[in-house]
Amino acid sequence: MSTQDHDHDHHHHDHDHDHPHSPPQPDDKVHSYYQILGIALKELLIEKGVVTAADVRRNIELRDSITPANGAHVVARAWVDPAFRARLLADGNAAAAELGNEITNTKLVAVENTQDVHNVVVCTLCSCYPRDLLGLPPSWYKSRAYRARVVREPREVLKEFGTELPDSVQVRVHDSTADMRFLVVPQRPAGTDHLSEAELAEIVTRDSMIGVALVSPNQ
Repeated sequence: MSTQDHDHDHHHHDHDHDHPHSPPQPDDKVHSYYQILGIALKELLIEKGVVTAADVRRNIELRDSITPANGAHVVARAWVDPAFRARLLADGNAAAAELGNEITNTKLVAVENTQDVHNVVVCTLCSCYPRDLLGLPPSWYKSRAYRARVVREPREVLKEFGTELPDSVQVRVHDSTADMRFLVVPQRPAGTDHLSEAELAEIVTRDSMIGVALVSPNQ
C-alpha cells in the first residue's frame, strides 16, 4: 500500500491494556500474562492493606459500567459546537472533562474524519483503548488478526467491516500506546441537521469511534 493511502503512527510500548475475512476470533492468550500479573498484584496490595477487596470490586464495577455512550456524547457535542470541536482536537483530555469524563492516566488524542482523511485505531502490541469513553474493547480489537492486518492492509480490513472508501480518501492508522489513546470523531452524516445533540449521540456507534465504521443517520 502506498504511503499516501496509509499513515501509521507507531509507538513501541509496554502496557496493560467481531472482521478480517471472517470476523477475527477472540484471542484468549492476549492477556494471559497480564491477567496473572494483575491477580498477583491485587492480592499483594490487599495483603499489605493498601486497598481492600471491596475497593477493588467497586472499581471493577465502575469500569464495567462505562459504555460507548460517553464517547458518543463527546462526538455529538463536537458536531453541534464548533468551539468545542476545536478544543477537543487541541486537547482531548480537557474537552472530555468538560462533559464529565475525567481521563487522568493517559493522553487522549481526538482525530477527525473528513472528506479526504479516514482514521482508524489499533493497538498493535496489546489492546490499549479509551476505556473511559468507550468502555471495554470488543474481542476483535484485541485479536491478533486485527492488530496485524489493519496496519498492513487497512482498506481490506475496513471492507470486511462493510466500510468501503474511495481511493481518493487517505487512510491513517493510529497505534495506541500505554500513554496515548485515540478517539475517532467520525463525519456527521448528511441529512441530520434536524436532529438534536441527544439524538445525534444515539446514532454514534462504538465502531465509528474506533474508525472501522461510518455513522449512518438510520442507526
